[in-house]
Parts: sequence; C-alpha cells; structure tokens
Amino acid sequence: MSQEIPPSTEIDDVDDPNYKPPPQKTIEEILAADQEDESLRRYKEQLLGGAAAGTEIIVEPNDPRRVIVKKLALVVDGMPDKELDLTGDLSKLKEHKFRIKEGIPYKIRIDFIVQREIVHGLKYIQKTYRKGIPVDTMTHMVGSYAPKDEIQSYTTPQEEAPSGMLYRGNYSVNSHFTDDDKCTHLKWDWKFEIDKDW
Repeated sequence: MSQEIPPSTEIDDVDDPNYKPPPQKTIEEILAADQEDESLRRYKEQLLGGAAAGTEIIVEPNDPRRVIVKKLALVVDGMPDKELDLTGDLSKLKEHKFRIKEGIPYKIRIDFIVQREIVHGLKYIQKTYRKGIPVDTMTHMVGSYAPKDEIQSYTTPQEEAPSGMLYRGNYSVNSHFTDDDKCTHLKWDWKFEIDKDW
C-alpha cells in the first residue's frame, strides 16, 4: 500500500461546487462606488495605481494575456531561493528537479504580472504524483489583483516536506494558475526529489 504525503495547507472551499465568485467589476465601477468616503476613495486609488487614473497598464504589449506568470520559487529560510523560470520552453522544466531536504519547512512563491484589466479570484493548484499515482493536491486562493507595471507575488503558507525513508524519492508535479472565470493563465509540469540532505 502506497504512503501518501501528509495533507498540505489547503483552502477546501475553492473547488466547492457551492462556491459562487463575487460579481466582477471594472476599475471604473470600483472607483465610482463609495465616492463620498474620502479615505476609502484614496485607498482604492492607492491599490489600483495607474489604473485608477484611467491609464491602461500594459507591461508586455506583445503578450495578449491578462496574467503572465514569470517564476515559481521554493523559499526556505536561510537558503537562496530555488527558482523555475516560467517564461521559456515549459517542456524543459521536466529535465531538472528541485532537491528538497526531508522535514524542511518551505513556502512556494509565484511571481506574475497583471496587465490590461483586473483579474478576479486567482488560484494556484498543484497536483503531486509519485510513480504516476496522485499523492497530494494543494489549492491556494491567491486573490484578485489590479493591473500594475511591476511584478506581483503570492507566497503560500509554510508547509513541511515529509520525512522518512518511505517519502524519499522523486515526485512529479502539475501546476495550474487559474481564476474565477476558469481561465487558465499557465499550466506547467515540474519535478522534485525528497532526500536526506540538500
């Protein structure tokens, strides 16, 4: 009988069939609401940046996507981040793997750009397999983001790599960055190995 990776930090209601995303609003609708509240108006303008001034923010004009996922990083305290560049040939990501020390606490950070319009209900979904058998699914609600002319990031809550001989070995991962509209912004496959040491 195969051993499963201990459950990860998940937001279980993200895939709940009863979950109904809030109604989507344009930047103009958001700014028009609550105009009489000066502090709220200033706060919204600060959050929306140049988009609040009516400027369409386009960071990469040759890329029609609203969300451009740039990088996935494994973040471990006291160590340099281990990064996957998600801007090139995604099929090559399977050629090398992250090595993870068993039992180590870690986080995953995703760097992305939002351009053209607000994106609602971004989600990061990660399915992990060992020898072709699914062993873990992790879903994180990333949130809603306004367009900005800079990279934005989301970091998952801290998790702990499993430890022990049964958990050591190679894993394959399917990652999926999507939103409330069921729009897939990026899907990619990668690998990691759990070992005694780095």
